[in-house]
Amino acid sequence: MPMRLMKFIPALLALALTLGVPALLAPRALAQRPDRAALKISGYAIDAELDTASHHITAKTTVTFTAPASSELVSFGLHPALKITRITDDAGKLLTGDRATDGSIRIAPNSPFAADQPHNWTFEYEGTLTGTEDGPVEGLKLAAINEPVTYLLYAARWFPSTGYLTDRFTAKMRIRVPQGMTVIGSGSEGKSHPATLASGKPADEFNFNWAKPGFPGTIIAGRYVAPVSSGLAGNVKVYLTVAHQASAQNLAEAAGQQFEFFSTIFGMPESTHLNIVELPDDTVPAYWAPELAAIMGAHVADKSGSRLLANTIARQWWSSEISPASLNDAWITNGMCRYAELLYLEDQGGRAALIRALPDIEAGALAYDTIPLSTAARLSPFSPEFQSMTLEKGALIFHMLRWQLGEQNFLPALRGALSQFTDASVRSLDFEHALEAASQQQLTPFFAQWVDGTGAPNFINKYAVYRLGNNKGFRTVGEITQDLDLFRMPVELTIETEGKTVSQRIDVVGTSTEYVVDTFGRPRKISIDPDNWVLKSSPEIQVRIQILKGQQLSAQGDLVGALAEFQKALEANPNSSLASYRLGEILFTQHNFQASVNAFRDALRGDGEPRWTEVWSHIQIGKIFDLTGQRDRASTEYRLAIQTNDNSQGGVNEARQYLTKPYQLPNTEK
Repeated sequence: MPMRLMKFIPALLALALTLGVPALLAPRALAQRPDRAALKISGYAIDAELDTASHHITAKTTVTFTAPASSELVSFGLHPALKITRITDDAGKLLTGDRATDGSIRIAPNSPFAADQPHNWTFEYEGTLTGTEDGPVEGLKLAAINEPVTYLLYAARWFPSTGYLTDRFTAKMRIRVPQGMTVIGSGSEGKSHPATLASGKPADEFNFNWAKPGFPGTIIAGRYVAPVSSGLAGNVKVYLTVAHQASAQNLAEAAGQQFEFFSTIFGMPESTHLNIVELPDDTVPAYWAPELAAIMGAHVADKSGSRLLANTIARQWWSSEISPASLNDAWITNGMCRYAELLYLEDQGGRAALIRALPDIEAGALAYDTIPLSTAARLSPFSPEFQSMTLEKGALIFHMLRWQLGEQNFLPALRGALSQFTDASVRSLDFEHALEAASQQQLTPFFAQWVDGTGAPNFINKYAVYRLGNNKGFRTVGEITQDLDLFRMPVELTIETEGKTVSQRIDVVGTSTEYVVDTFGRPRKISIDPDNWVLKSSPEIQVRIQILKGQQLSAQGDLVGALAEFQKALEANPNSSLASYRLGEILFTQHNFQASVNAFRDALRGDGEPRWTEVWSHIQIGKIFDLTGQRDRASTEYRLAIQTNDNSQGGVNEARQYLTKPYQLPNTEK
């Protein structure tokens, strides 16, 4: 896998469960109690003009909200580059506000707020957004008014906001852009209308109205070629720039197939319309809004983009249709979108494809497993810790729920939850109760372990095999041990014999669980959870965790820290092809070519996991030979890469390209 893809890349409760004493569940109930009364935005009316020539936005936004009656100040988030020119209240009277140290706008009302009384305040503001300004999230470009693509993502706070991804709202928008640009948003009201910018230049006006409570806060405008529709789902349209238009039909077919798949397993979404829109390569890899899935241009023709696209499309159900009540509940939507991505992978490549993808997800799930998911709101929603916890551990919670509930209950239970909480936010406890009602299973132990707790079991199997008399076969008497005292979950045990394989579901409770299994044939191999249904800790996973942290440090530019993590992984497992490969990548970026070749050679001599390390190690070695003037040796490596027949991440295609034309460093690296 090439370097550019690395981004992407208590005892009281136990007693209560035993005795059935409701009062002892108070700690769980306290963790789920609603937040105290706060500012709540319910709707927007936005009138904005975007001038790409000056990278300028001028906007007038009316915000409908309620506030606690005791509030002397209310705060709204707004992009640091935007300047408020005027704020008026419901009566049209001027309001005064100032910027707090956290960047928010603090405003004192002219008269006390009435409890539960909606207010309509109007903000007028303007500013320049080139994408180089400091934004609300350090290190991320979330808003830029440029050619050929302009993007104003909800997370950029380009309008006064609060309750990111938790407070649902409606939005009416009127957006004017330079003539010839197409604006994509939620709830399009049809064709554009002629207009004029403040500069006097001709413009087009687009109108949007999303009347359901949700997150219609993203606007993307671009000079896109005519949209392409999927033959499978004509309601799915793809908007790409000229630079990527050759990929439009393939992307449309992939998006249509994914939309149909998710509609089949989750039910129809709130809207049957979906626009796939190209984003520039300088912002986030993907983003979503109702009726919108935006993908970085670099990924539209990339096979690795298929999973990213699936994850983004799944948010039409698991983010748009229902949302977390607080960021402590974000594992529900983030995790289900990641697992939806894996469900689609399984649909396309079979069970084996899902199993191959699980180790990386497991590593992410345990990399920062130091606090419970139910307290994740203390983290920044854009931090690696929050993302790993809510996406990866969240996905594995759904994977384990699939095993716990059974195939016959899993998808119906999810569809029931979507129906129950449509256009609403959901708490973890409410979600748990919905799944219990749908499956008729008691899930408190499960959620106590995986949502309110930390850690994962490390299973150890001790057993003895006895021959039964009278030719009745064999009896295996064993004990499954692990180190989590409160653990309680069914685990699959398989016994491979000289005849058939016998599987048995064992309820593992506490640190030690005994079992007895009779087989006709002599047992040859006994495995615990061979199909990887349960999140487990193991030495192999710990190696992957160190590699993952190294990748994240590398993506953040901390190459020294990344090298240290990869070295730790190799100390734990000197045969790890993945650790050697990642080490080689870092050394390559430092132009330490000899050490880099050595690392890639170690990857080829290692355990071969994952399989793609072989093809890409040959390619990377070939690149180094090209850069050091050894074209014949480079060509040999490219041929070896092609002979693997492994086109993971386009490896074989890239090898053929360099076999024709020698690799050269990009100008930015020279």
